Amino acid sequence: MDFTGHEGWLIGYIIGLVVVLVVVALVVPILFLAGRIGTQAGRILKSLEQAEVNTAGLSGLNETIESALAIIGGLKRGRTRLGG
Repeated sequence: MDFTGHEGWLIGYIIGLVVVLVVVALVVPILFLAGRIGTQAGRILKSLEQAEVNTAGLSGLNETIESALAIIGGLKRGRTRLGG
């Protein structure tokens, strides 16, 4: 292309190219970080699911605590004896 007498167009193309390169330089690291975040989120989800499995037995803990408190309350009142 001959830009003789049309230096404004040449400057415009150069500025446009620089803008595109800057945008690409900013977007590529963002996409890289987004990929890493997605991978970590998958690992975190698996860990949370395992934690849910590991703590499923705690759902009956309130009943156990209430039973223990009832026994303790009975001991304080002298109505319940442990060991016969």
